[in-house]
Amino acid sequence: MKCPACSNMLQQITVADVTVDVCKGGCGGIWFDQFELKKFDEPHESAGQALLDVERDKSVIIDHTKRLNCPKCGDIVMMRHFFSVKKEVEVDECPSCGGFWLDAGELGKIRTLFNTEEERHKAADDYFSEVFGDKLAAMRAGDEAKLNKARKIANMFRFICPTYYIPGKQDWGAF
Repeated sequence: MKCPACSNMLQQITVADVTVDVCKGGCGGIWFDQFELKKFDEPHESAGQALLDVERDKSVIIDHTKRLNCPKCGDIVMMRHFFSVKKEVEVDECPSCGGFWLDAGELGKIRTLFNTEEERHKAADDYFSEVFGDKLAAMRAGDEAKLNKARKIANMFRFICPTYYIPGKQDWGAF
């Protein structure tokens, strides 16, 4: 495979029973197939230490504004997005195969963001609540108001429905 950033040939390296492709002697980037990055992204995962210092050519300059093609899929353009809610590291992810391309130094930054997967999930939940919490609470209150209104209407109709129909008590009722 060719490096998506500098077109150097990627070399396979096996670390902790996982084979990753690195741009050794080029830009120093790393290609992780789907789910492989999860095995190296936390500081307690010692296997990731071996990938922090990939040999690179300092004279190779990468244009970070350029969109990269997936080295595995060829003509698929990778999506660039932040790796976490802290928005400190931008990664390239293939929408087809789910692989990740990390430029030199990005794995080291990722490993400093969170100590555990639980911390990562908590940060994402907190961010989601911060951004959408008020809107979701308003929607929930609106839905509860509509539900209460529907119950009131159902109670009014109980007087014109058969006596054996009690709203909310039968499986076959509308309410």
